[in-house]
Amino acid sequence: MKNIEELQQIIGYHFKDLQLLVTALTHSSYLNESKGRDSLPADNERLEFFGDAIIEFYVSDYLFHKYDDTPEGDMTKLRASMVCEQSLAECSRQIGLGSYLNMGKGEESSGGRERPSITSDAFEALTAAIYLDSGKEAAEAFIQEHLIKVLEHKTLFFDAKTRLQEIIQKDPGARLTYELLSEEGPSHNKLFTSAVLLNGREIGRGSGHSKKLSQQEAAVHAMETITQEEI
Repeated sequence: MKNIEELQQIIGYHFKDLQLLVTALTHSSYLNESKGRDSLPADNERLEFFGDAIIEFYVSDYLFHKYDDTPEGDMTKLRASMVCEQSLAECSRQIGLGSYLNMGKGEESSGGRERPSITSDAFEALTAAIYLDSGKEAAEAFIQEHLIKVLEHKTLFFDAKTRLQEIIQKDPGARLTYELLSEEGPSHNKLFTSAVLLNGREIGRGSGHSKKLSQQEAAVHAMETITQEEI
């Protein structure tokens, strides 16, 4: 595991109780491969459960106050997009959280440090650890800086595929297609990788635990490409 002091510098928060941070960074696979050792930390599943509720509350609070004339149904859709696996995995990627996890060698060798289901869970666990360490203000500040600002910047809480289509439609001759590149893993935990193509040229690639999620991530990366290249 990389130096957790480095992670604390990145997130702008230093723990009073470092054991909370260690627990938040411990995937169950690490414990499964380390049975019999003394002084093992707990895994992060309980913190993940709590963090999920904390994030949903603060995102709800943010949407309620920012979009004061938006109907309930639309806010529900926005919230669902902001707290979904894809969005939290992207926030986790921004701080490099996967590289700091305690993880079993088998899980790591199969790409676990980049797997959205694992990194999104770790982000929830880290949020809960901050809340338990310092309370609601610290947790809210973390969510504001490392979730809401990130998603506002990347427009992930909008439907990425729809947003990309709207951008492409500015050119009447443009044709947007999605292609499934790979499908890996057991049936209960498959990882799909898809590419989005503009007039036959790949402009984005993404992975997720469903074809739809992989296409959404590909669309997000495509929008970044379009911004950079001004297609």
